[in-house]
Amino acid sequence: MALKCGIVGLSGTGKTTVFNCLSKSKVGAGAPKTTNLGQIEVPDPRLLDLFRLAKSAKMVPTTVEITDIPGLMKGSSQIKGGNQFLADIRQTDAILHVLRCFDDETIPHIEGSVNPVRDKEIVDLELISRDIETLEKKIQRLEKIAKSGDKDAKHGIEVVGKLKDHMENGLPARSFSIEERDQKYIDDCFLLTVKPVLYVCNVDESSAVSGNNYVEQIKVAISQEDTGMMIIAAQAEADIAELEDENDREEFLKDLGLEEPGVNKLIRAAYDLLNLKTFFTVGPKEAHAWTIREGMTAPQAAGVIHSDLERGFIRAEVMKYEDFVALGSEHACKTAGKFYIEGKNYIVKDGDILNIRFNV
Repeated sequence: MALKCGIVGLSGTGKTTVFNCLSKSKVGAGAPKTTNLGQIEVPDPRLLDLFRLAKSAKMVPTTVEITDIPGLMKGSSQIKGGNQFLADIRQTDAILHVLRCFDDETIPHIEGSVNPVRDKEIVDLELISRDIETLEKKIQRLEKIAKSGDKDAKHGIEVVGKLKDHMENGLPARSFSIEERDQKYIDDCFLLTVKPVLYVCNVDESSAVSGNNYVEQIKVAISQEDTGMMIIAAQAEADIAELEDENDREEFLKDLGLEEPGVNKLIRAAYDLLNLKTFFTVGPKEAHAWTIREGMTAPQAAGVIHSDLERGFIRAEVMKYEDFVALGSEHACKTAGKFYIEGKNYIVKDGDILNIRFNV
């Protein structure tokens, strides 16, 4: 599934360093102001367990696309190239908003001082301002239709107008309560602030575990928002990634007070932000993790593997990860009554191991 997280933030926040950590890329912080694309391999210890138990020849993790969007600044939407930044954000499914929560005199801040709450508000205002412009254009279109007496258009004007009022108070679209039947008036606007957001506090090495005063300020600032926050020492994570010896990496993590790279937690958080789940296929050739959205049926999950599997779907043979690991094999699962036959209406669960039967 082509699902994409966009990384946004002001210039100098360490945004590109976070991107490099996530995607294992080596884009320079001083690179031209272009959009960088990469892929995240989602760490999942369950896949390794299945790979070992099934003695598969290959292990294939699930992935999510990631986009490093050039650093924003005040008035980005009004300057040359700014519209492209916002267009890039529009193409994403979720946003990772990187905030600078570290002091470093060698890296000047575009606003002259380190203040992550102010930085957050600058980016929020840019996105909200653009969404308000979009809503104004939608109202104008509906008003033309409403002149003919179209009652649906008149109701649409009322709904969109309420959202516009909400956003003019500095609030994002995702915090606006709307009835499902009215969602159609908003969906075709492709609003920037309707996307789920995870705030990423980029801290110094000494703050990697418990954060710092800047992080505490962000916690207060987002306390009323339906969103999440992660702490990552991006530069330290980048240094760890450069180490070739596994023992050296573990020692570095231990010095930081971390049990695993913070980037792994961030990847899983991004995965959850997109409301994604994982199912597996396991065999002698490969142990493969696949990405689906929550609530997808067995035929839809089969379609993620290949369109022919969805088109010719007959049934899904299902085992649970926990059962497979506890019992050790497919045969053992069958013997223990832990091997299930499911039809077209089965909702695939996170951790399901599927074998799709089909005919085309």
